[in-house]
Amino acid sequence: MSDRPEQDYDPGDVAVIGMSCKAPGARTKEQFWDNLVHGRESVRFLEKDEIKVDETLVNNPFYVRACGTLDGYDAFDPSVFGISDRMAAAMTPENRLFVESAWEALEDGGYDPDRIRGEVGVYGANNPQTAALYGTPPDRVSVGPEAIEHGLAWSPDTMTSNALYYIGLTGEAVTVTTACAGFHYAVHLACQSLLLGQTDMAIAGGAMVRLPHPRGHLWEEGRILSRDGHCRPFDANGTGASLSSGVVTMLLKPLAQAVADRDHVYAVVKGSAINNNGVSAMAYGLAQPERLSACIAAAMQVGGVTPDTVSMYEANGLGLPITDQLEVHAVGMAFGKQTGTCSIGGVKGNVGHGGVVAGGFGAMKAAMALYHRTLAPTINLTEADPEIDFPSTPFTPQLEPADWRPEAGIRRAGITAIGGGGYNGHLVLEEPPALAERAPEAVGRPRLATLSALDDEALAQQRARLRDRLAADPDLRLDDVCFSLNLGRRTMDRRWAAVVRSREELIEALSTGSAHGPAAATGAAPQGGADSLARNDNGLVPSRADDERALLELAAAWVNGRRVDFGALHQGEASHRVPLPTYPFRPRRYWRTEW
Repeated sequence: MSDRPEQDYDPGDVAVIGMSCKAPGARTKEQFWDNLVHGRESVRFLEKDEIKVDETLVNNPFYVRACGTLDGYDAFDPSVFGISDRMAAAMTPENRLFVESAWEALEDGGYDPDRIRGEVGVYGANNPQTAALYGTPPDRVSVGPEAIEHGLAWSPDTMTSNALYYIGLTGEAVTVTTACAGFHYAVHLACQSLLLGQTDMAIAGGAMVRLPHPRGHLWEEGRILSRDGHCRPFDANGTGASLSSGVVTMLLKPLAQAVADRDHVYAVVKGSAINNNGVSAMAYGLAQPERLSACIAAAMQVGGVTPDTVSMYEANGLGLPITDQLEVHAVGMAFGKQTGTCSIGGVKGNVGHGGVVAGGFGAMKAAMALYHRTLAPTINLTEADPEIDFPSTPFTPQLEPADWRPEAGIRRAGITAIGGGGYNGHLVLEEPPALAERAPEAVGRPRLATLSALDDEALAQQRARLRDRLAADPDLRLDDVCFSLNLGRRTMDRRWAAVVRSREELIEALSTGSAHGPAAATGAAPQGGADSLARNDNGLVPSRADDERALLELAAAWVNGRRVDFGALHQGEASHRVPLPTYPFRPRRYWRTEW
């Protein structure tokens, strides 16, 4: 399948090689991380006319007009997936968001679904209640094609199988319903399948769209929803959290294989564990310290991780004193007495409580923290709860952004999710392994860069996004960029290609979009016969990958619809996959009005 790894890796390690995130105040994972580092709160306080609930409820003195809204929750681009408008309208918003997010995670990881030959498992969590609120299909007397289509589009059960089918993959599809621990359960099941060899890659995630959207909540004393709309993790004045929506997906692969395949690695899943409180719960649905502690300890044990090497703990952090106290007590038992210090934080202060995707927000925060080697602050924590005796624990609330400099010499994070009904989940993530040394990029060698889209407007957006990405990151190597574009994107009808010798030439070609010189666009390239190019079962190949004339001929043939064997073009290279801008979806509003 690929070269063997250059060193041995723990056979239980799983790499996170692609990620996608949409959250309140953030359309991308980069925006999400920027909001966290700068301590922004993305919970919105709504005007009355925005709220889609009964007027009597809105005027209730205990009604809190706060929620984490999700831009584009009702919009979708079905054309990318070959989905009809009727099907798109029938699909629940969670179904639509999840399939787009799964696509983005694949592209972020540098994989074109048309070139994947192995099994890809898809594991996801959603909220079964959303489907019912969106509108239940009629109970038909006969089950014909239309009824089946509506049922498959609407059902929460088929969220993962829809993603597998419409992206164009084969493998397992498992939709889990484990309340607010859903994301963690999805990742846990995905890792198990990968390590058992049942799948080659896996997409794991969760999607939550609160309906009606947007709306606030009714505050009740002692319940989990915030009195003033703000979530204050570990704060003496915390009263809970507001509810929010979002989607998070991660592309996973066994670490040794990811290194061998020259994948980009954001973080490593060292261990995962799940359990349920069962009858031992203090109250049904309330965290049970001994069971949660056992779950956290099990995840560390599975990964061979000692507590003193975990220097970031991303808590469930509901912002309600009783639940935060129970959680800190539980993690304290799992960590035991140790001399190391561990940063503790809670992302719900930024984005609210995302239900089944809440653990995904925490995992995304931890993965980005590991990748950037930076600890993001926990906001809305001004007066620590005196019932939580932090000085007697290894945990220190993270109040300011900081460089992550672990005492143990390695960066590791633990992320906890707690779901109603007694569900517990814990993940242990580790920083990505150091890249092996490789030879400097060959200066002045001509290379082929390609882009494609469904229409010219999306193609122009792709050029602009890639240009901005190259300008913002001078460390990106041209060989890596071309390798990732040529092999990591599905080929579509409208195409653009450039043969360039440097990053600067590529930026210039992307800026002008010219069909003259090194760049060629669909319909504007010379209609060459590509007679000098060899052919195989996968398409055209140049006689030499470093021959500029042959590459120009190859570019002209490709933009005019000829198949190209990009695998042969890059054969023998040491290029790595790198994260580049994903497809610019052009969403339109789709909403079911009738069945």
